[in-house]
Amino acid sequence: MANSKLRVLPLGGLGEIGKNMTVVEYDGAIVVVDTGLRFPTTEQVGIDLVLPDFTYLRERAEDIEGIVITHGHEDHLGALPWILRELGTDIPVFGGPLTMAMARSKLDEHRLKETDLNDVRPGETLELGPFDIELIHLTHSIPDMMAVALTTDLGTMLITGDYKFDQTPVDGKPADVSRLAELGREGLLLLCGDSTNADRPGFSPSESIAGPNLEALFGRCDGRIIVTCFASNIHRVQQVADAARVHGRKVVLVGRSMRKNINIGRMLGHIDVPEGSFVQPREANNFPDNKLVIVSTGSQGEPLSALRRMAHRDHPQVELHDGDTVVFAASPIPGNERAVNETIDRLYHIGCNVVTPADTPIHASGHGYQEEIKLMLNLTKPKYVMPFHGDHKRIHLHGELAKSVGVPEANIFKGENGLPLELDKSGAKFGKRERAGMIYVDGVDIGDPTDVALRDRRMLSADGIFVVVATISEQDGSSVADPEIIFRGVPYSEDAEGLLGDIRQFVNGSLARAAGEEIREIDLLQQKLHDDLAAFVYDRLKRRPMVLPVVVEV
Repeated sequence: MANSKLRVLPLGGLGEIGKNMTVVEYDGAIVVVDTGLRFPTTEQVGIDLVLPDFTYLRERAEDIEGIVITHGHEDHLGALPWILRELGTDIPVFGGPLTMAMARSKLDEHRLKETDLNDVRPGETLELGPFDIELIHLTHSIPDMMAVALTTDLGTMLITGDYKFDQTPVDGKPADVSRLAELGREGLLLLCGDSTNADRPGFSPSESIAGPNLEALFGRCDGRIIVTCFASNIHRVQQVADAARVHGRKVVLVGRSMRKNINIGRMLGHIDVPEGSFVQPREANNFPDNKLVIVSTGSQGEPLSALRRMAHRDHPQVELHDGDTVVFAASPIPGNERAVNETIDRLYHIGCNVVTPADTPIHASGHGYQEEIKLMLNLTKPKYVMPFHGDHKRIHLHGELAKSVGVPEANIFKGENGLPLELDKSGAKFGKRERAGMIYVDGVDIGDPTDVALRDRRMLSADGIFVVVATISEQDGSSVADPEIIFRGVPYSEDAEGLLGDIRQFVNGSLARAAGEEIREIDLLQQKLHDDLAAFVYDRLKRRPMVLPVVVEV
């Protein structure tokens, strides 16, 4: 159509690592690529998960032709249950067989049974409204990783998802370079590429290097070996199982998501181990330490993960002890370094030996380095480039790489969440900003905890809380009993009783002043008491605990 416009709206994944989600629109129809989440930062106290704000899609749910998932990692798949629950379980979802098996498992956990999940093989095409969609096999740290090519009357755009050009992948299936080159020859309109390692020069090492190095490392260990990696890194678990078999060790899978994903991988043929190689956690005590390898979640220091609980001596099945070797077969995601370092420190305190990728090459990133990003650009020869999947630094560096291989600077769009790129026959430009923020998962509920709620949680975690219950006369507003004072988590001097006595005296004085000013409304009394007491406590403790005054009339 003459005036048709292709609109690419990122709702997550730009200016951050995680919660990747992109809305692609043409002729009023929508295809969503990826529905990812990310884990909360330390400032987001009490929040379990962070989802993209998909308010824009709530208002356009009827226009959604389908959701396409590039691969099974949480930052591309994890938000799917919440999105289908909100937008409708009748929206068709497409992805590789492993990706869809992981999706089914997630949806079952959320009791979403009537869903429309569809397995797609590389090279197959889909017709979703005005879009012809093809999934193209690429290599990553999980099988069934596929880029998404979306073709309309205007041309073809490619969303790469996560990729690297691994010439010797563990499963023996390198990226479909020839199809990428064909897209380049046909004329690619827009490339939306992974920027994760745009700051790392050269080529990324092959995933296959990890196996021999794990085998050599296991040969140097006398006690138990605990390997921690992503639950979805099925290739890494295969390498661990192979190395364990060489040294006569059994493998124990610890962590619900780890066991679930490995069972899916075995069912689909991505993991091939002899019967008897895996043993149940409850059977682990039947084997000597030098005959066991434990594979666990928790490589990113996640608060509730199996390894974190082991490090805090809080795991019901595995108790770490002196002589254990803990192997981190993953690098920290940017932003997780502090949590990982805290976990490592606790492991050393227990007496464990700790091995990380900085010590020996037991991990290879699933994201291509600078030369691979340039290779993707040179193969596909896009007219326009919009770097995806990275913080602002990496998006900027990806733009510089595009410029270095000949893409005109005017054709490189360094975007951000909520800023749509609009393309038509006359060119490309950013459009009007749309709402794109964060939705928090707090327990089982999703919502948008206000800044006030998060600020209160940070205050409670830092300086504690004072609760003051004052009882006043209904007739004249005077205090009729000593105030009851409860405090939790408040750092105070050794003279706690003296402080409490001073606070009671201060509260009585504040109430007497209020009575003298004939302030009778409970709300006003509580506000006055809050302000007076907060100032008094800060003057004494140089702290700002939360102050909750409760005034009762009798």
